[in-house]
Amino acid sequence: MIYTSATEEQAEEQLVAFAEKWDKQYPIISRSWMNHWNRVIPFFAFPDEIRRAIYTTNAIESLNMTLRKVIKNHRAFPTDESALKVIYLAMHNVAKKWTMPIPNWKPALNRFAIEFGDRLNC
Repeated sequence: MIYTSATEEQAEEQLVAFAEKWDKQYPIISRSWMNHWNRVIPFFAFPDEIRRAIYTTNAIESLNMTLRKVIKNHRAFPTDESALKVIYLAMHNVAKKWTMPIPNWKPALNRFAIEFGDRLNC
């Protein structure tokens, strides 16, 4: 896997392996990774504990997935207000889940304290 690679070089090797396996079916995926590789590279400057917290804790992606699912299940809305109500309720329900503990948070928090102690308020 690209994100779990220990170094930038290993991640690049994983990307090449992914492209070789999947490009015939899904060429846009690896092309997107390659076009935005300069945005991925800084990720590997972080220690493993912080990287793990980053790639396992994507609240925005989780929210987007939930909203897409709710909207898809309703198919049509009689009014704009009804659409807004459904979206509001979905966001309210997602917010309840955000009280759950973040996986691997203790090692990540310790590493954040080491790396950014002067900027970390606990």
